Amino acid sequence: MTDAKTAKFRIGQVVRHRLFPFRGVIFDVDPQFANSDEWYESIPVEARPRKDQPFYHLLAENAETEYIAYVSEQNLLDDTSGEPVQHPQIAEFFDRLPDGGYAPKQVRRH
Repeated sequence: MTDAKTAKFRIGQVVRHRLFPFRGVIFDVDPQFANSDEWYESIPVEARPRKDQPFYHLLAENAETEYIAYVSEQNLLDDTSGEPVQHPQIAEFFDRLPDGGYAPKQVRRH
């Protein structure tokens, strides 16, 4: 069994991809790879990330569109631009903070 690493980034944090031109808000974290083998094998071998690291689910955007991304920790950097992310689902999950980050909405329970 492998030891799970502590996630470097947190839910609500704005991050950007280290190599590709997209950024997003983290809405979930897997302690290690938890996607399909088909998805993993579709990544070129020379760019394939290790599976034994946190993977992040992002409400992502690039210059053309918004989408959901699944990204390894090694490929993310903190986005310090302070610019809001324009993904249409952000308001469902997060409130915008004064520092440019996002806080998960409080869940009301009966």
